[in-house]
Amino acid sequence: MDAQRQLYLVFAEDVSDSEALRAPLREAHIERRAQLHAQGRVRVSGPLVDSDAPDPYCGSLLVAEFPSLEAARAWAEADPYVAAGVYARMVVRRINTHFLAGA
Repeated sequence: MDAQRQLYLVFAEDVSDSEALRAPLREAHIERRAQLHAQGRVRVSGPLVDSDAPDPYCGSLLVAEFPSLEAARAWAEADPYVAAGVYARMVVRRINTHFLAGA
């Protein structure tokens, strides 16, 4: 990991019945994450799933490298799901790693 970057967690929980809001923006949402991945900055990313629910998606998770908490927050807040009201809440936090696979 670049000395100028730290790992940050972006954890977001959806509003109820979010699929109608998610669907038209899914491609743009995933493309933003794919761009981070292409830069080698993503450690893990994907939707959170409640497999017992009729609409299984219930949130999003990202662990990625950013130069600062402010940069991580700005990136997260620019997600199209935020503007569309998909998320009920979003948390962005720096991770102090003790163990990191592949490091």
